[in-house]
Parts: sequence; structure tokens; C-alpha cells
Amino acid sequence: MVVRGYEKKDLDAMIRIWNEVVEEGIAFPQEELLDETTGAAFFAAQTYAAVAEDERDHAVCGLYILHPNNVGRCGHICNTSYAVSAACRGRHIGEQLVLDSLRQAKRHAFAILQFNAVVESNLHARHLYERLGFVQLGTIPNGFRMKDGHFENICPYYHVL
Repeated sequence: MVVRGYEKKDLDAMIRIWNEVVEEGIAFPQEELLDETTGAAFFAAQTYAAVAEDERDHAVCGLYILHPNNVGRCGHICNTSYAVSAACRGRHIGEQLVLDSLRQAKRHAFAILQFNAVVESNLHARHLYERLGFVQLGTIPNGFRMKDGHFENICPYYHVL
């Protein structure tokens, strides 16, 4: 697996993977699906976007986006979102994406990477983040509405770069 900056040829796979996570309704706050036009604009608007590509068949298995979390006096804090295709999960692709995002965030002169809304029940992600040195800031009760309508707590995390 290689993690690299995305190219135009990756957009169809990126949109498919992003929409897969949105449709699952258990991790991303977005509810609107991307199409060819909105997806191209969305990924182009990021500070950096990357894909995880299987070196054997060149299939895109995952992606992440990196962008400022805020502006002005808080503009040194960035945020990322990660998506791995259901067909590729369990291969430690998420870890490779997170590690690359830490390098890219530093390269783009950010000082802190913050996750605003990690769903408390997303144990695999939470364990990964904690193993990689992220610190949980607390818990926001009922901060995330799941696809089925019930609410779950969210756990903000940060990592000093």
C-alpha cells in the first residue's frame, strides 16, 4: 500500500469510498452524497487530500482530507477525515493514512491536528488514535446523530505536531 497525494484519475474511487462512509451513517457528520461535480470541488478545496493505493492492482482503497480546523488565531490547528473502503478494511490502511496525515499536516505548517467528532462507539479508530499519541479532550454527550436516529457521544482528540 502506498499513500500519495490524489490525482484527477482517483476521483471516481474517492467519491465512491467517501459516499460509502456517509451512507453507513456512523462516522462522518455529512449526510449529502458527493457526485462527480461536488466531489471534484470538495477534494480540490482541501489543503491536502491523499489516497491509499494498492501497489499490486493500483486500486484506491482509502483516502483522507486535511484542512484548517478554524481560521485566524486558531488557524494553526488542522482537521482530517479518513475513509477506507469496506472491502479493504482490516488491512491497517487507516493507520497508514493517519501517519501520513501527521506528516502532511506538519509539512503544511500546522501545529496541532484535532478531531472534532470521533463517535464514542468507533472503538477501532479510538484505539488507533490513542496508540498513535492522540489525546482525548473529553466527551460531548449525544453529539452525533447516527443513521438510525439515536444519538451517541463524541470524543474530540488532538495531537501536537
